[in-house]
Amino acid sequence: MHGIAATQPYVIALFLAWAGLMKLFSRRMRVRAGQTALARLVGATRAVPALRVVGVAELAVAAVLLLPPVSPWQGPVTALLAALLSAGFLAYLTYSYVAAPTASCGCLGAHSKPVDVRAFARAGLLLAASLLAVPADPGPPLVALGLAEAVALMALSAELDRYWLTPLRRLRVRLRGPLAVPPPEHVPLGASLHLLYRSPAYCSASAQISSDVQDTWDEDGLRFVVFGARERTAVFAVPLTGSDPSRVLVTLVGSEAVKAP
Repeated sequence: MHGIAATQPYVIALFLAWAGLMKLFSRRMRVRAGQTALARLVGATRAVPALRVVGVAELAVAAVLLLPPVSPWQGPVTALLAALLSAGFLAYLTYSYVAAPTASCGCLGAHSKPVDVRAFARAGLLLAASLLAVPADPGPPLVALGLAEAVALMALSAELDRYWLTPLRRLRVRLRGPLAVPPPEHVPLGASLHLLYRSPAYCSASAQISSDVQDTWDEDGLRFVVFGARERTAVFAVPLTGSDPSRVLVTLVGSEAVKAP
């Protein structure tokens, strides 16, 4: 535990300072305060003043956490205040989730995402950090631990998704090439059947089909799908690429081959 308790005040103070500054100085957040769950709790006309009060409280606790201790009780008492504030966050998130499930919490910034498991995890992490900071710890803070906790808090903050998660998803889409032709084994049978059932070939032979899919195999860029057709067999050739139903062909084994127009 040496150094762990000494690290927590810096992590908590960073988060609370960020949250408090956003509530006090973000014009966008003040404009959208009426759309948060806080407006449901205190009323739309009181949402902005309530945000400011909470922001001042967060900045005050953050400042005390960072001040040099003037008494041996300052650290534990401030950590307990931070724990109470974190518990209040959890209670508010629970209210938001139940009473206003489509509203944002307004914790760190203006966004439209409702309260989800990430918001609860973030508040839980803050509460755990606050409780860890209660014991007096004369040791130096652990920089690596503080950075890891700060990264975790940022990753759990939906307000920051547009800065890192959205660009990361776009990069993954570019690297994976979702529009590229997938290998045949990666084309779901359901996708082939969806194309097949919309094809003129299937419409021309559907009156004679008397069974469900009996067999399938892939060959030369085509997926062959076999159905029973009364006393015969209907074999459809479905392209593995493209989405044009007119490219689907059908052959009735035991009769003259039929090609869809």
